Amino acid sequence: MTAPRVHITPRFALESGEILRDVRQAYVLEGALNARRDNLVLVFHSLTGSPETLGGWKGSVIGPGKAIDTNKWAVLCPNLLGSCYGTTFERIPRKGRIAGAHPTITTRDQAFLAEVLLSELRVERAALVTGGSLGGMVTLEWVASFPERTSRAVVFAAPAAHSAWAIGWNHVQRQAIEAAGPAAGLAVARMVGMLTYRSPAELENRFQRLPGEGETFAIQSYLTHHGAKLVARFEVQSYLALLDAMDAHDVGRGRGGAAAALSVFRGRLAAVGITSDVLYPEEEVRRWARAAGAELRTIVSPHGHDAFLLEHGSVGTVLREALEANGTLAGETGERALRALSPLSPEAEEEEGERESFSSAAAP
Repeated sequence: MTAPRVHITPRFALESGEILRDVRQAYVLEGALNARRDNLVLVFHSLTGSPETLGGWKGSVIGPGKAIDTNKWAVLCPNLLGSCYGTTFERIPRKGRIAGAHPTITTRDQAFLAEVLLSELRVERAALVTGGSLGGMVTLEWVASFPERTSRAVVFAAPAAHSAWAIGWNHVQRQAIEAAGPAAGLAVARMVGMLTYRSPAELENRFQRLPGEGETFAIQSYLTHHGAKLVARFEVQSYLALLDAMDAHDVGRGRGGAAAALSVFRGRLAAVGITSDVLYPEEEVRRWARAAGAELRTIVSPHGHDAFLLEHGSVGTVLREALEANGTLAGETGERALRALSPLSPEAEEEEGERESFSSAAAP
C-alpha cells in the first residue's frame, strides 16, 4: 500500500471554539497532479476507513484502468480529523473549561481541514469530491462550504442530517463501550454496527440457523469476528469522536436547511441511495436529493448499507459518469437504478463490512 504523507497545520479552530495545534493530517495521494493541477479526485473515507485503502475502493474502483483511472486522475484521500490512522493534534487548554476525553469534532470541521490540505497542494478546484457514509456526509459539507472548489460531487449512502434512528444506534454503541469497557465495549459496538450495515435478507440468506465456530450460530461467529477485528486495529476514543461527528452532522445547520445549503453549489451533485440500506434508507437519500435538485442514482443490492463498498461495478459506473459527463450526469436529469450484474467475488466477500480498512483472510 502507498505510505501516507503528513501535512501539518500549526493552528486549527473547531466549530466548538476549541483550538487545536500542530494538527498532523495523514493523507495518501495516488497518481500524479498534472501541470494545471485540475485532475484531483478527493475521496473521504467512512467511519473506520483509512487513507491507504482510498475509501475502501483501492484496486476495485480506483487504480490504473479502473473507473477512477490513476493514470489520468490524482486521487487524494485524507485521514479525517478524529480518526486514528495518522491524524494527530494537541489541544490548547481553555481557561475555565474542563476538556472532555476527545474534542467535539463535526463533519464541517473535517471538511475544513481537508480544504487546508488542498490549498497546501495548490489545487484550486477538484475535479470530483466523493465518499460514502461518513465520507458522504463530509462530501455534502464540502459542497456547502466550498461550492467553488469542485465541479462534481457524488454522495453515497449518506443523509443530509443524521436521523433519530441513526443517532439511536450510535447511542447504543456508546453505552456498550461505557458499560463493558474500552476493548469489550468496542467489540460489542462493532457488532451492533455490523447489524445496521447489512440487510436482514442478506444475513438470513448467508447464515440462516447454521452452526458457528465455537458458538451456537454462524451469525454469532460472524459478529464476534468483526468485533475482535476492529478492537485489533482501531482506537476507542477515535471511534467515539467519529460517532459524535456523525450525530452532529446536519448540512443545513445555520444555513436555512439542506436545500438552501446545497443550492450554492452550481456543479453536478449526485446522491446515491441503496435499496436495502436500513441505516440510511434510500428514501431518506431520495428526499434530500429532490429538495436539493441533485441527480439520484439507486444501487439495487441485497447487501445493505455496505453496498457502496461491495458493489464495485455500480459504484464505478456512477463515478465514471461523473468524471466523463458534461452537464448533468450522463446527460440525465432524472433518476436511474443500477443493478448488480453478478454475485460478489470471494475477494469482495473478504473485504466486507463498512469500515473494513484492511482485508482479512478469515471468513468475514
